[in-house]
Amino acid sequence: MSDLPRKAVTRTVKLAALPLGFAGRATWGLGKRIGGRSAEVVARELQQRTAEQLFKVLGELKGGAMKFGQALSVFESALPEEVAGPYRATLTKLQDAAPPMPTRAVHAALEERLGSEWRELFLEFEDKPAAAASIGQVHRAVWHDGREVAVKVQYPGAGEALLSDLTQLSRFVRLLGPLVPGMDVKPLIAEMRDRVAEELDYALEAEAQQAHAEEFSNDPDVVVPAVVHQSEQILVTEWMDGVPLAEVIADGTEAQRDRAGQLLARFLFSGPARTGLLHADPHPGNFRLLPGTGADEGPEAWRLGVLDFGTVDRLPGGLPETIGTCLRMALAGEAEAVYGTLRTEGFVKESVELDPDAVLEYLLPIIEPAEADAFDFTRGWMRAQAARIADPRSPAHQLGKQLNLPPSYLLIHRVTLSTIGVLCQLNATVRLRDELTEWLPGFEEPPSP
Repeated sequence: MSDLPRKAVTRTVKLAALPLGFAGRATWGLGKRIGGRSAEVVARELQQRTAEQLFKVLGELKGGAMKFGQALSVFESALPEEVAGPYRATLTKLQDAAPPMPTRAVHAALEERLGSEWRELFLEFEDKPAAAASIGQVHRAVWHDGREVAVKVQYPGAGEALLSDLTQLSRFVRLLGPLVPGMDVKPLIAEMRDRVAEELDYALEAEAQQAHAEEFSNDPDVVVPAVVHQSEQILVTEWMDGVPLAEVIADGTEAQRDRAGQLLARFLFSGPARTGLLHADPHPGNFRLLPGTGADEGPEAWRLGVLDFGTVDRLPGGLPETIGTCLRMALAGEAEAVYGTLRTEGFVKESVELDPDAVLEYLLPIIEPAEADAFDFTRGWMRAQAARIADPRSPAHQLGKQLNLPPSYLLIHRVTLSTIGVLCQLNATVRLRDELTEWLPGFEEPPSP
């Protein structure tokens, strides 16, 4: 593969083969059952083969296909355990890796964007990529002033590939939907399409990352690498070591998982309050757990490293106060007030009439983590929520279909769900209420006049 496969016909053929593969494996499974294999064994094999093909194709194509796979990967904890097992390994592979771009293509991109003397900018440059993601890959290097840096190089044709993939994926969205029960995949793909131009613009990414780096420069809990240099399709930032969150999920100690979960929740809610920006790509590949510095190396001293600011939501006033107010009123059992706020904000359309008590009953299980002093985020809890909303026979499913998500809340909603998905993968115990009280406008009861 000389570079990112960008011919529309090539990418379309690969993606269009996925639903055919699903159908073929279903026929294969039927044959196995007729041959005497148990339904349970055949179903497990079918799921494993489907996962392997789906994420192999998404990883090879990078672009929008891989980005979609990464977005799905954080919802792995919502899958039933008998299904999640075969999927888990293939899903998490997408969080950190993809087939690399050849060295000659990397050098050509650097020469085009940094000039023919680009090597003079570096004391060292590693040709083997340290990481590869959906629209670019990262190389470790040493800047000419001696700083260790990460050099992100955008894949040639990334924009074209993103649009091509997302258009094609939207055509067989019904086949992809069952991968994550209870989640409507179509808006996710539509929103990704809307943000293609922003994510391809490394100048915007550099601006967002530097704003975070400056705000969190002396923070004891969160580390954001500073921007060193930026030019079209090239972004150079300070290098950051640490344990990838995917490794913490797989092999971390309880203390590591709890600390990572607490800091992830803290960053989710404090970031918009402090920078006016919401980091909108919260999959585990974008986070690191860093040991403490100096004499204090205990779990409470570990810090969260945050990478990749290619997608952000601009919230100049922080997260909307309506979210905190509605959450506070729901926890207090104020059904009428919650319903009135949801109507005002457009979550309930004017043409729809719902029972306020039924709406509150729908919300309470979802907001349970905000009520406890400390909440255990588990795959079992996530699966229960997904099953409750996905089951067409349940009142929650029927009510959920009548609710509306205003466009201004779409990205906030996805980021919050994704973060909760990661917390459940971590199996972390988190004092979420503390973070909401500190950072979410409207969550605390306003003082009496």
